Amino acid sequence: MLMNLEEPARADAPRGFALWQLGFRPFYLLASSFAAVSIGLWALQFTGWLGRPYLPAPIWHAHEMIFGFALAVVVGFLFTAGRNWANLPTPTGWRLAALAGLWVAGRVLVLTPFGWAAAVVNVAFPLAAAVALAIPFLQARNQRNYFFVGLLALLSVAVAGVHLEQLGVVRFPGWVGIQLALDVVLFIMAVMAGRVVPMFTNNGIPGAGATRHALVEKFALGSVLALLAADALQAGGAVLAVLALAAAVAHLARWVLWRPWKTLRTPIVWVLHAAYAWIPVHLVFRALAAAGWLAPSAATHALTVGAIGGLIIGMITRTARGHTGRPLRADRYEIACYLMVLLAAVTRVFLPLLAPALTLQAMLWSAGLWSAAFALYAVRYWPVLTRPRLDGKPG
Repeated sequence: MLMNLEEPARADAPRGFALWQLGFRPFYLLASSFAAVSIGLWALQFTGWLGRPYLPAPIWHAHEMIFGFALAVVVGFLFTAGRNWANLPTPTGWRLAALAGLWVAGRVLVLTPFGWAAAVVNVAFPLAAAVALAIPFLQARNQRNYFFVGLLALLSVAVAGVHLEQLGVVRFPGWVGIQLALDVVLFIMAVMAGRVVPMFTNNGIPGAGATRHALVEKFALGSVLALLAADALQAGGAVLAVLALAAAVAHLARWVLWRPWKTLRTPIVWVLHAAYAWIPVHLVFRALAAAGWLAPSAATHALTVGAIGGLIIGMITRTARGHTGRPLRADRYEIACYLMVLLAAVTRVFLPLLAPALTLQAMLWSAGLWSAAFALYAVRYWPVLTRPRLDGKPG
């Protein structure tokens, strides 16, 4: 059955409403639902059906994919993992509900003419999440993960830049804040993938032999920080191309060390490897775009649809299963989600390059696949994310 997901048949199975028990629950559900409907909203805005909202269509689309969809998943994941890292509670109950409400308010306000209200709320959300994460980290002196607090604060600065530019308070290229936010999200993904993908691979596939090399790790993460600095300084041309190519080599080497070919029979693992492969693709395309040989859109969508979308759909299935006491294996519905997101990336990135006349169709087909994948996740995981763990443990 579609809604089963290994629900227990015992009479003493845990009951009740558990949405506010841990961060992944509301934010995975909100993010997946928003991912499913936001493409339709973008189309309505693009065609003028939504009137004259505060953010224009291209900026709104980029803003909402980063500061709406991706940031919600990042916060949900960090609140959940952070509890384990610090061995102290992260927001639950009314505090978690208030943060979720702040996120929802941000999504609504950018579709209205109320620019200053939208700016305040969207700047406040990542800042509030940073404070909520900092409290247990500081109490536990969990210095290894302090930088996540800084990255959330940096996202708050980036979104402030986008809004201040739109409000006419500052004057700089309108996409600077968007690009910096993309770099920050790329760095967060690179850090988290480096921690969990080799571990998930070795835990899920005996004898896989996924490894990490200290020098490769430093180079891979450092290269993303170098790109972030270059984008902040508005460097371009040859400098950006060289940095992006060097980063691509580092991330490709990292991916090979994880032995992705060992994962082909385990979808809940191979989806993470397939998604991570889009990072070196994105970096090569960034280099080509910096050299003027490729449209920047191809690089952007390799990152956003392929890497971000793929890693998110893989992580929100695996971690939701793990944190609700379910088996760590993907069923046919989850595999369908994986394939639709990855096919959406292939369609959006490569079809316009191979057949420019089909660019509009590629956008529509990719949007349909993306929306269907996350709608399926939201429907399928509603009972999982709103009910207590099967094993009765907290969270």
